[in-house]
Amino acid sequence: MTDPLALRRARIGLHGAFATSGFVMGAWAAALPGIDARLGLGEARLGAALLLVQLVGLAAMAVAGRLADRISSRRLLLWTAPATQLSLLAPALAPNYTTLLGGVVLYGIGVGLIEVGINAHSVELEQRYGRPIISAFHGLWSLGSAAAGAATSLLLGIGFDNRAILVAVAFACAILMALFTRPLLPPPGRDAAGGSGGTPANAVRIGALLLTALFLLGAGGTLVESGAMDWANLHAANVLDADEALAPLSFTVFACAMTVFRLLGDPIRARLGPGPTLAWAGGLAVAGYALVLASPFAIGLPLAWTGWILAGSGIAVMVPVVFSAIGEAGGSPSDVALMSMSGSAGLLVGPAAIGFLAGGTNLTVALLVPAALAALMALTGPGAMRALLCRPADAKAPALVD
Repeated sequence: MTDPLALRRARIGLHGAFATSGFVMGAWAAALPGIDARLGLGEARLGAALLLVQLVGLAAMAVAGRLADRISSRRLLLWTAPATQLSLLAPALAPNYTTLLGGVVLYGIGVGLIEVGINAHSVELEQRYGRPIISAFHGLWSLGSAAAGAATSLLLGIGFDNRAILVAVAFACAILMALFTRPLLPPPGRDAAGGSGGTPANAVRIGALLLTALFLLGAGGTLVESGAMDWANLHAANVLDADEALAPLSFTVFACAMTVFRLLGDPIRARLGPGPTLAWAGGLAVAGYALVLASPFAIGLPLAWTGWILAGSGIAVMVPVVFSAIGEAGGSPSDVALMSMSGSAGLLVGPAAIGFLAGGTNLTVALLVPAALAALMALTGPGAMRALLCRPADAKAPALVD
């Protein structure tokens, strides 16, 4: 039986680790215009650097999953989490494009390690609680990212240098991450020393076909999300001819809805179960995209905003449901790493696919892609959840606390 106080401390620590990771990612995104201007990169070279972050991150995630299997997600975070935050220094201080590429390789490695570590530990911690808690972690990541964007904008506005902000963020977040990871717990069923390995004692092997289906669900959920992240504001500006001051609010209302429903998503999932939750989430996302697609023909921007709110509400719980189901099925940290990789794959493919289709047709037609994927998740997600979780009762992970 896990000490309830130790469990609460671990949960609070992981809340902080997710928020800190989101803050670093948000600070990096907010600093990109400054890095672009300082180094004179241009869209092509900046795009290549961002692509390199994603590709290196994917490779690092695969390695991080194997490491967590051997040493535990707790040890992975204790040993690497502070350093992953300091990896932001490399691209922040790069004096030219060549060194920037080397810097983003280090940053991509950091992203891969921290993403797998915190997600794998959230799955293990949820198994200890015996009830859904993962969605709130993702909500705090989103809050951290938004806070970094707001803080960076404020500091730049009062005259702080872009590089100085990133250096301060890197050192402060490294210290915070060291503090937040200290109370984390070993895998369920293992001793605190982790001597028996990093995989939970109740871990089971999930078949390759089912893992592939889950990978596609994870990638699809992230691609549905990227349709809003990358194109909501452009849809408002280019399709709806929205005012320059109003167009950016399209993504803002989407992000706010997604964050709120991530913070509130655990009780919903506890009540409905993973399969029905995915069905309802996909249905809300489809309804939201339908309103967005209809907005040029009636009402315009208010209808689009309503659509983005609905879409954000549904998309919010898609990826957390898949992570949670992996844990409930007794999956290993490597399985969690695969789901993290699916998210990066979706972010890698999504913007390019939608952009290419929009270039050949128009953005309204291109946004049919994430809408169709949301419908596919609503239809196929419940079946995948049933296949994953329909196992003998004695194979399921026990709750270690009431």
